[in-house]
Amino acid sequence: MNSRLKEVAQVFFKLGCFAFGGPAAHIAMMEDEIIEKRKWMTRDYFLDLIGTTNLIPGPNSTEMTMHCGYERAGKAGLFIAGLAFILPATFITALLAYLYVSYGKLPQVEPFIYGIKPAVLAIIASAILKLGKKAIKSAELIILGVSVVIVSFLGVNEVVALLSAGVIGMLYFYLKSKTISTLNSVEPLLLFFGINATLAKVSSLKLFLIFLKVGAILYGSGYVLFAYLDAELVSRGLLTRAELIDAIAIGQFTPGPVLSTSTFIGYQLSGFTGALVATTAIFLPSFLFVLVLNPFISKMQKSKILRYFLDSVNVAAVAVMLAVLFVMAKETLIEWQSIVIALLSVVLTFKTKVSTIWTIVIGAVLGFILITITK
Repeated sequence: MNSRLKEVAQVFFKLGCFAFGGPAAHIAMMEDEIIEKRKWMTRDYFLDLIGTTNLIPGPNSTEMTMHCGYERAGKAGLFIAGLAFILPATFITALLAYLYVSYGKLPQVEPFIYGIKPAVLAIIASAILKLGKKAIKSAELIILGVSVVIVSFLGVNEVVALLSAGVIGMLYFYLKSKTISTLNSVEPLLLFFGINATLAKVSSLKLFLIFLKVGAILYGSGYVLFAYLDAELVSRGLLTRAELIDAIAIGQFTPGPVLSTSTFIGYQLSGFTGALVATTAIFLPSFLFVLVLNPFISKMQKSKILRYFLDSVNVAAVAVMLAVLFVMAKETLIEWQSIVIALLSVVLTFKTKVSTIWTIVIGAVLGFILITITK
């Protein structure tokens, strides 16, 4: 393994072990590792990757790892980055699935998660500040970003908001430029991955097709994943709703992508083979999407009208992160313990050079201590 591939593997394996808090937090930690510390690419290009990743199905933060791996070490880097990020969560989830199936309950990890959530808020806020400075290039983009925050609060789907912002911004800035030029012909490459086959009775094949379908069409948060899996598994009688809720909970409080839920469910349905099959199937479309999309990003940057589109989508992506931060803060900062941890995390993030990973660890330990001594 060459030095760049080794570096990619180390960075994303480390993030896979400590990246709690969902896609916004994962991307914030990547920004710290990749832009601040290692300078693999410019913050502008990192923003372009975020913008385009938000427009395709699949787990956004996992796809960002693949993009970053591709940029650092080519196609091999794409696969190494994705696998390194996914593997820790898959291993932990498989272990928890074994304990769950064997003993019928989940480990008591809530005190640690209690401390991680407010710590994550500071990390996301820091990334929003840094990315926002790059994304906001004009007063019009500020207005566009504020509009996306507002419609996000009103419940508009984030993909709809991003696409709408991109199209509106592209048309506005193109008309504003008043430049008559021949636009480069752009041949959009859309990869539609639909599975509509009759599922075989073979357990592994059934699992593979179900999770491949979910991975290929999934947009949105863990709540959207819950709805998809409810339709595919509970409605078919393969899983009870209580078991599905436990599986989603596992995905939420383990590090890395929430799609590690698939590992837990696969184990429940068909042991370690099922865990491997379900995990492979749900992440496979993301590897394919990124492999196809990544080479087009640099071409999109060179097209004037697509540059307008990317600029608008980028500011919209930061706006969505801001809306997510607000919702997370509202749900998290409800007790004095969480507020104390959040304030300490803000100090660590903005006033010191402490790594985001150490901020997560300190938050988890402090959460355990405060909950243990006060309850």
